Amino acid sequence: MTRTEAVRRRREAPADPVERARVLAQVHDAVLSGATSADGPRELVSASWRRSLDAHVDPDRARPAVVLDTDELDDVRSSHPLSPVLPLLRRTLLDVADEAVHMMIVTDAGGHILWREGHPQVLRRADDVALVEGTRWSEDAVGTNAMGTALAEGRAVQIHSAEHLVRLYHSWTCAAAPIHDPETGELMAAIDLTGPLRTFHPSTLALVSAAAELVEVRLAARLAERDERLRARNQVHLDGLRGEPGALLAARGRVLSTTTPEGWLPERIPLPVSGGRVDLGEHGEGVLEPLTEGWLLRIAPRTGASRTTLAVGFLGAERPVARLDGRPLRLTLRHAEMLALLALHPAGLSADRLAQALYGDAGNPVTVRSEVHRLRAALGPALISTQPYRLRARVDADLLALRDDVRAGRVPAPEMLARGALLPTSDAPGIREERAHLEATVRTTVLRRGDADALWALAHTESGAGDPELADRLRRVLPEDDPRRAELG
Repeated sequence: MTRTEAVRRRREAPADPVERARVLAQVHDAVLSGATSADGPRELVSASWRRSLDAHVDPDRARPAVVLDTDELDDVRSSHPLSPVLPLLRRTLLDVADEAVHMMIVTDAGGHILWREGHPQVLRRADDVALVEGTRWSEDAVGTNAMGTALAEGRAVQIHSAEHLVRLYHSWTCAAAPIHDPETGELMAAIDLTGPLRTFHPSTLALVSAAAELVEVRLAARLAERDERLRARNQVHLDGLRGEPGALLAARGRVLSTTTPEGWLPERIPLPVSGGRVDLGEHGEGVLEPLTEGWLLRIAPRTGASRTTLAVGFLGAERPVARLDGRPLRLTLRHAEMLALLALHPAGLSADRLAQALYGDAGNPVTVRSEVHRLRAALGPALISTQPYRLRARVDADLLALRDDVRAGRVPAPEMLARGALLPTSDAPGIREERAHLEATVRTTVLRRGDADALWALAHTESGAGDPELADRLRRVLPEDDPRRAELG
């Protein structure tokens, strides 16, 4: 079957939900049996199946586990940010759910079902398949489903019948949309409409998406009201600084008001796990004073001492070296990876995030703390602050210069391009991701601008060698009498 025929077949999927379920079941059986000729599922579903199978979800036996008992469930519900807007969701979705023989489900960011309400008949059927409060419905727990897949994809999705990876749920259809925290942008919940496959309706997805947008607007309005109350109640503390540098912060570190022009501080100040002080880089050290709601930040700029300069050349570096105020320091690959990641994140990284970037899902914050301890011993303890980990030196790094060039649309210098990839021997996930991103954006910029020297330098790197598009572009931009044309063939 050609790709065109496959697309046509998907577009001509039966409108009747039962007939559509029959077709999807055939696709499900064919794909999981390893048949190569079968028309596959939608790309969204296919990607979800891969994630679920990689997590060892069994299509024939998987069932969600009860993770939260009654007492835990009550605690999580009462503290969850969606609790105050649950009446809005009920008004928006429950009448439709009851009429359509569906139920409304609300999960937290981890996929745990916190609330479940709707048509009594559907609730009884859901009990039989463990579609109940306290169970976990993330993809790695129970495979492809609208709630878990919406959280994994960060967008609204509809999963019908045999698009569920687990066969137990092939008689169900569901649509879900994620809810984002208006303060941080992070996923905080998913809302879902679920029912028997015979009640499938294409407008369900639009309804759930609209409800999610409505909730996010309401949460943003509540946040704005809370911010305004905090400013009004605590402006007296900011005025008490009498013009000295300072700021009023929300409870999670967001800057609400300052005594200085906007832009002098970042939008958010990383709050330390313990202690009342925070490193603000070139602006000095901040002293945090707790308020009833939020924080007062007083800033004491550093005086006298000049900042240390840390120079690192990590492009193409198999044996990385750093220079601390001109003094060379031999680095292990792991320490070079840590310095590169900290240089790329000047606002700092927590132990958890640094562990993820260095080791992936197997990362352990305890291991990272040990590595940071050794790195601080090599560089000097004052060079890396903690909670979060952050470089306290002026950083001169070739990878940052390269990144800044392509972000600004500038063609990087040929000698910088010729150095090669970022820490080419590193297998750390965070470095691999940044390396791939740099290579892709550099290639796009150089091809678009058509600078002959930059194209030549890039074509002679490991990633550029054998790239036919680079070679073709060079043939078109090099003058006829340029001796480099002879190498192109």
